[in-house]
Amino acid sequence: MTAPLDVVSSLKTKLGLLVAASVVTAVLLTLLGSAADVSPLLVLPVSVALALGVTQLLAAGMVAPLRRMTDVSRAMARGDYSGRVRTSATDEVGQLAAAFNRMAEDLATVDRERRDLIATVSHELRTPLTAMTAQLENLADGVVEPDPAHLGGALDQAQRLGRLVDDLLQLSRLEAGVVELDAQQVRLAPLVEDSVAQVVAAGRPGAFDVDISADLVVPGDPARLQQLLVNIVDNAGRHAPPDTSVRVVAGTAEAGWWLEVTDAGGGVAPEDRERVFDRFGTDRAGGTGLGLAVARWVAQLHGGTLRFLDPASGRGARLRLEVPAPTAGRQTVPSPTEEPVMTTTAPPASPPAAARPQPGLDTLFGRFWPESGLAPGIPTVAAAAVAGLVAGFALSFTAVGITWTLVAVASGTAALLTARRRRDTWTLVCSALALLLVLPMTLLDAWWIQMLGLVAATAVFLCGVTGARSMPGIVLSGLAWPLASLRGLPWFGRSLRIAGTGSRTPALVRTAVWSLLGLGVFGTIFASANPVFGSWVDQLVPNLTFNDLVGRAFLACFVFATTLGAAYLALNPADVEVLGGRRPTALANRFEWLVPVLVVDAVFLAFIAAQARALIGGRDYIEASTGMTYADFVHQGFGQLTLATALTVLVVWVASRRAGDSTEDRRWLFASLGLLCVLTLLVVASALRGMSVYQDAYGFTTLRLFVDVFEGWLGFVVLAIMVAGVLGRGQWLPRIALVSGAVALVGLAAINPDAWVADRNLDRYDATGDLDLRYLQTLSADAAPAIVERLPAEVARCVVQDLPYGSLRPEALEDARAWNLGRSRAEDALEGIDRVERGTRPDECAGIWTAFGE
Repeated sequence: MTAPLDVVSSLKTKLGLLVAASVVTAVLLTLLGSAADVSPLLVLPVSVALALGVTQLLAAGMVAPLRRMTDVSRAMARGDYSGRVRTSATDEVGQLAAAFNRMAEDLATVDRERRDLIATVSHELRTPLTAMTAQLENLADGVVEPDPAHLGGALDQAQRLGRLVDDLLQLSRLEAGVVELDAQQVRLAPLVEDSVAQVVAAGRPGAFDVDISADLVVPGDPARLQQLLVNIVDNAGRHAPPDTSVRVVAGTAEAGWWLEVTDAGGGVAPEDRERVFDRFGTDRAGGTGLGLAVARWVAQLHGGTLRFLDPASGRGARLRLEVPAPTAGRQTVPSPTEEPVMTTTAPPASPPAAARPQPGLDTLFGRFWPESGLAPGIPTVAAAAVAGLVAGFALSFTAVGITWTLVAVASGTAALLTARRRRDTWTLVCSALALLLVLPMTLLDAWWIQMLGLVAATAVFLCGVTGARSMPGIVLSGLAWPLASLRGLPWFGRSLRIAGTGSRTPALVRTAVWSLLGLGVFGTIFASANPVFGSWVDQLVPNLTFNDLVGRAFLACFVFATTLGAAYLALNPADVEVLGGRRPTALANRFEWLVPVLVVDAVFLAFIAAQARALIGGRDYIEASTGMTYADFVHQGFGQLTLATALTVLVVWVASRRAGDSTEDRRWLFASLGLLCVLTLLVVASALRGMSVYQDAYGFTTLRLFVDVFEGWLGFVVLAIMVAGVLGRGQWLPRIALVSGAVALVGLAAINPDAWVADRNLDRYDATGDLDLRYLQTLSADAAPAIVERLPAEVARCVVQDLPYGSLRPEALEDARAWNLGRSRAEDALEGIDRVERGTRPDECAGIWTAFGE
């Protein structure tokens, strides 16, 4: 495939263009976002991501030939020389690829010729060895007498073997491209008869009819010609039927001389007449498939041809050798390309596999995040693109509402459908919890619970798709998500390159992209040119300003990138347990971990004793000894107690990992940590009781409610640690903590915290007459129904006077994409309330504030 920068003939220029394209992309996007008043928090990541995407798109074509060279080189190390590097680049990399291809072709030729040479030598050695073995067996068995004739025949075969060895030395000269023939005048008839005798001596049955004039003398190398004659006569004898003879005839022609060998066998089909001369080109009659190849090689060395012709009788085979007259002087014939080359050192039969070099990002991420055989994912990219389009088209900019939940669900679904662990129970549980955690964006108006739910949903979902089992694994799951934008760049590039192929899905994607682009560009032009057409567009796409269009484009890109990162993490999860799976070496001395734990136990005991003394002494003792009210005393240090509870979990985790495995160590560990956990539960109970007393005295707030839930969750985690320690299931604790925390947050959202706090404060007002109206004003629209229902109308209208300018502002209520159940209920509750207009009657609620001490 042609890369965008292939026409550039300088690698340095390409690198400069690559940097320039990246910088220009980032700058233009930043300027565009700034002109459209898009938040820098959205512009910056989108600009960086698109700049990286442009870099990856352009750089992929630059490094593709190098990657291909690496793959082909590894294949060559395994003995496969068929690979080539195909590129249209004209720079230094393209020139290197061309040189590499020539080198690969040369290596393939040398390797093929080496193998052919081995096969040829084996074939040539077998024929004289067979003849000599047969003669020696006859002599040893007494079948023939050890007379000079038979001993001379054996000696001839041995000498032929010696000549073959000499020939091997001569063949090594083929590496220089030429081979010399020992040309002389040869009497052809005796040479043919001697060759026939060798074939017969080797055990080939049948009759041979030689019809050659005794006076026929031809120029040539007798040793080479005998190689040719033995092979073609042996080949004909093998194919000739019993009771038939092989006929050998020869003669001269104007341009040289010729020789024909015919037999009455099955013949050679016209389509096979060239294939039988290939190395190992055999037929049903058997043989090694080398004899005819060697014979043709000898014919070519003499400048002649060897080929099958149509037999005159119409059946059998007719093999014809034609040799032209030699030129004056010594004959030197260029070595044919198919002639084997003698090599001095042969590689091992099974070369060791070359170590696979790791690409740059594989080296960077190491075994934390390998990418082995990950196929391009067009469906994954398409699903992420759909999530981005949904966000760009549907997400409300006026307020958080139903479309925010819709976009979150679309992004999560796109990632879950491609997840490698999508059928695991843990992944499904985390996905279900994540779904529940994003529902507050549709059901509640309190922004703090909406954002907490969104962040927690993201964390829980990422832990589900990565399969995190430990605290380090949970932390690394969160870090892996932004890193996926870098780790997944090569995979994303491969997916984009696949999009250029002829498959139907990429074609549909390209069609949709170009169609949407045409719709947007020409629709905008015609809407500005024709008021009627513009009114139609306004009805379909209301309030489509330049700023809104640019902002939504940035938003679509941002959601696409984040969704694609999560999808890649789900498709190719990082090994987040690379740290959590390793337990540190146990301390050599027990006191190194036991003494610090016992010291912490002692501090906890002292604190519990102080709390018990204050509890026994009662309010009078507290006020006399501290000068504080009872409510202030029990509330004091709630944050510190929460921190102490969290640090206790850390102490338990560290001590359990550094303690030894002996029975005595385990006993001390259970005793010391068990005492610490029990004391921690007492601290949790003390903190929760103190907060309860303080809220009864001074009122409820959403922050106090949240820290109550958080402290209660920490207490549950400590209790789970105790149970897991007794059962020996400590590996479950991180997941238990994660799931219980998510469930606690879902439970907090389920009680509608702002409405719950308003109800508790109103209950306290009914009981004591104390009420903080200013704090009720800070609550979200979720609290409006309780405020309107339980307070007098003149008081309620002052408390909720800011809602129409905040959560219940008209643009938020009129935007269907921002619909929210909490705001809908508040709107219904305020229908019968006379609004206090901001700025028109500034002193209208002054009496109310005075009456309530505000």
